[in-house]
Formats: sequence, structure tokens, C-alpha cells
Amino acid sequence: MEATSSAAIARQTWELENNIPSAASDPGAMDAIYQYDEASQAKAQQEKPWANDPHHFRRAKISALALLKMVVHARAGGTIEVMGLMQGKCEGDAIIVMDAFALPVEGTETRVNAQADAYEYMVEYSTINKQAGRLENVVGWYHSHPGYGCWLSGIDVSTQMLNQQFTEPFLAVVIDPTRTVSAGKVEIGAFRTYPKDYKPPDEPVSEYQTIPLNKIEDFGVHCKQYYSLDITYFKSSLDSHLLDLLWNKYWQEESPLAKVTRDSSKITAEQVHGLMSQVIKDVLFNSVLPSSKTSTDSSGPEPMVES
Repeated sequence: MEATSSAAIARQTWELENNIPSAASDPGAMDAIYQYDEASQAKAQQEKPWANDPHHFRRAKISALALLKMVVHARAGGTIEVMGLMQGKCEGDAIIVMDAFALPVEGTETRVNAQADAYEYMVEYSTINKQAGRLENVVGWYHSHPGYGCWLSGIDVSTQMLNQQFTEPFLAVVIDPTRTVSAGKVEIGAFRTYPKDYKPPDEPVSEYQTIPLNKIEDFGVHCKQYYSLDITYFKSSLDSHLLDLLWNKYWQEESPLAKVTRDSSKITAEQVHGLMSQVIKDVLFNSVLPSSKTSTDSSGPEPMVES
């Protein structure tokens, strides 16, 4: 009973931290977003408003259930990148993510590659969904960046550009499971790329995030090729029950000792990274001074010495 109570408290805390809406008094109004209008979706595909405006989509609305499924999948991958697809629809300037499913892909600590079996699985999964009455199409992909923030690498940008070219509307979501565990709040980003020859206007600096030194070059080269969307979450009356089932299956109570160990490890790692940065800066910017000084001294006149 105590474990169940702790799990419920943990889930409520998770929902509050991530601004997941609470149950509404009118379930019908809450569930309206789940209604799929084939006619309006077909009309949007015909008109293609996103083709004329690179910034057409500005919002990403993600269901609480899809969010939790993506986080659980990303966390299960540990330090290895994982990948999956998202299903949903578009509505105005928003891409709505109703559900998500994992793909059987080969991942490394820095990239994830979809092979032929992943594409077979994707087609079969989508077909079975249609047969079951789930009409939502694939509207994007998600993958994890364990420990190095939410942004698009060069490979991610190429993948997203290709998908936007052939399977619009399409959204890229990145989750950092390592920082999610450390912060208690989901570290997530939603992105879309610009057309190849498009030059975006100067935009204000987005929210600060720490990028590892070995990723800075990849981040800097491609950061002007995509933009981020505002993310909000929604929940249906059925989601509450499904969230309970999913949460109770994967949630594990964390002891105070484990929490202290985790927090101390995080603080230690941050301190080490900070010291490393200072040392590297010192080597880059200060190591040339003694040599230049020596060079200057040696080129001057010889000192006069009494004999």
C-alpha cells in the first residue's frame, strides 16, 4: 500500500513539474482533441500551407501518454540513443502528437540508425493501427540525446529535412533522459528544419543549455538550419487510467541514499566539467603569453655587464 501511495505521489509530482493538465470536469471537452476529422486532414494535405511559410508550425501539442512512453523508452536506452515514431494530426499552426511507438533500431552513444527491419516494423505497425480504427498518421520521429541536451545534430538535420520533403507534416522531438532524471522534469525539444536555401531572420537567443565540448562544433554548424516549437501537453479522461498502468509498471521507488548518491554524482560531474573548461580555456588563451614574452626578451639588446 505504501509503495502504491509513493508511486501515486511521484506521478502527481511528475505531472505538476511538466505542466500536465489535471482532469477536467467535462470529459467530453477534454476528449475532443482526440477526434480525427479525415476531411479536414485531407484538406490540409491539399492546401499545404507549410509549403509557403517555413515558420507555419509554431506549436507542438503532445499527449501525456505519448510523453511518458517516449521518456520510458529513452530512459531504457541508458547511454545509447533510441528512436521511435509519433502519430497524430495537424491543426492550424500546431502538430498534435496523440501517441508514440518505439522502433527496433541500432543505436550508439552518439547516433541512431534505422535498418530495413525498422522500416518493416513501422509499416506493419501503421497498418495494424488503421485496421484497429486508429486513423492518425505518422507526424514525426523522436530520439534521445543521453546527457548532451535537446538540439539537432548534422545527421538529425539531414534526416528531418528528408522527412519534411516527402512526408509532411513532420516533427522532430529530442529527449535527454539523463538530464530528465537529474532535474525531475522532462528535458525535451521539438524542432522543424528550414528549406535548404532558406535564410532565417536573426532570432533572439533561445534558453541557455549546456553543450558538451565534443558536441559544440556539430551544434554550432547546424543551429541555424532549424527552429524550435513551443510544447504543451494534454490529457484525455482515458489517459489517467493508462498513465496509472504504465507508471506502476515502470516506476521504481528511489531510496534517500540512492537520491543522495545520484545528486552528488551529478554535482561532481558538473564541477569536473567546469574545471576542464577552465583548464582548456587557460591552455588556449594563456599558454602563448610566456613564449611571446621570451621571444620579445631575446630579440632585445644584450644587457650591459661590468667585467
